[in-house]
Amino acid sequence: MGGSVSPLAAYRLAAGFTQESLAEQLSIDRGTIGRWERGTQVPQPWQRPDLATSLRISLAELDDILHRTKHQTDSRSAIPTSSKSASADVRRSQQEWLRVRNAPGVRGRELTELAAWLYPESQRAPGGHVLAGSGWLLEQPVPLESVRLVWSDQQRPTRPLGSLEHVLPLTERGELYAGYSRAVRDLVRPRLLENRLSYRLLGLQSDHGLALSFGTTTFFEVFDIKQALAHEFKAAWLASNRSVPDWNDLPLRAAIGDPFDPQQLLMSPGISTLTIRRDRSDGQHQFVLHERDGGKVADGGGLCHVMPAGEFQPSSVDLADVRNDFSLWRNIMREFSEEFLGNPEHDGSTSRPIDYAYEEPFRSFDRARAEGGLRLWHYGLAMEPLELGAVQMTVAVVDDVVFDRLFADLVDINDEGRVIGRGGRTDMPFTVEAIDRLGPRLSASALTLLRLGWRDREQLLGD
Repeated sequence: MGGSVSPLAAYRLAAGFTQESLAEQLSIDRGTIGRWERGTQVPQPWQRPDLATSLRISLAELDDILHRTKHQTDSRSAIPTSSKSASADVRRSQQEWLRVRNAPGVRGRELTELAAWLYPESQRAPGGHVLAGSGWLLEQPVPLESVRLVWSDQQRPTRPLGSLEHVLPLTERGELYAGYSRAVRDLVRPRLLENRLSYRLLGLQSDHGLALSFGTTTFFEVFDIKQALAHEFKAAWLASNRSVPDWNDLPLRAAIGDPFDPQQLLMSPGISTLTIRRDRSDGQHQFVLHERDGGKVADGGGLCHVMPAGEFQPSSVDLADVRNDFSLWRNIMREFSEEFLGNPEHDGSTSRPIDYAYEEPFRSFDRARAEGGLRLWHYGLAMEPLELGAVQMTVAVVDDVVFDRLFADLVDINDEGRVIGRGGRTDMPFTVEAIDRLGPRLSASALTLLRLGWRDREQLLGD
């Protein structure tokens, strides 16, 4: 696959396609294929799954191929410069980028809550820690089974943010990084950073029950936007002597307009679940808390969060998995399996879709829910102000006997961090005192969800 053929063209040829036949397969014009292969244009998020499937590769492999294709194009057109001066420029660029990314306050809620002040009070959720658009956050939680998910094959592009030059560092070759995720991979090097297919929010309705419409995007497409917005805010915060920046210093954020409009901002709302162990004997209820390890994860390191929490994603790019996994409950079950029990990530590495009805631990989770020992509630959506990341707020209430059976093998440490509590177990009391004491260590959305859960404890914990 060498010579003057680009990496993407080489994989197309290996898969048996001409430019014309691949264009026909993807329902696009031949010129688009040519621009992809020359590295002058990249596939849109909704085009990448079909392209990866056609080339018989994973999304992660496609991402690498596209990067190498652009790198080849850039190297051909690069203007030679003094290697010594270029090296110094690269060092300064990368050091400044890391300084901003790791700005003081990044491990707490300071910057997130400062970012919330950019928006009117009407767009801030109770407590002011997170944002919520009209109809996003419900006044009372609703049973998870009442939430309607609507699938859409109609993918609509969002408006580009604009120039990212002020939030990206230089590569070792002295070129601007192609995306934020690529810079994080090379310069931060978290253990967990993988580009996977994600469900993209296309619409929300809450006037007659909660209904959420989804299509698809990729993790990196959303991650790049969120991290660019956060980086821009941090840089402006540092430049303004650690005060709330002016909108004129936040061109990426200002270009979005309405941050709650999924046609303006690409978003994939992950699912954060507050898990409460309901004590049926004396009411000494407990909840589970997780501290994210900054060395393992690319986002949210050092903060405590409810558990489980994860992206809303299918287990693979296979169409059967995309449809089979299009379920809030199935995503929550996979996160329970991975975060509570330490099982390997259910990433579609097997040759068949997950059989949730018969495979463990999903069969036991399903049975517990069917028998009433595990109940789930949905509060709607909220948005982290710093990176404008949408999140679904859910609660799982598990009866004590059922909890102890399902999670008898609860791990102390998992792939993303550790469980908080004496001895790393589940003895965090679900009380207002405990929530207040933990407040400074909690992520903004976790604190909001805990306070909502405490407010509605009679509804959540009642028979």
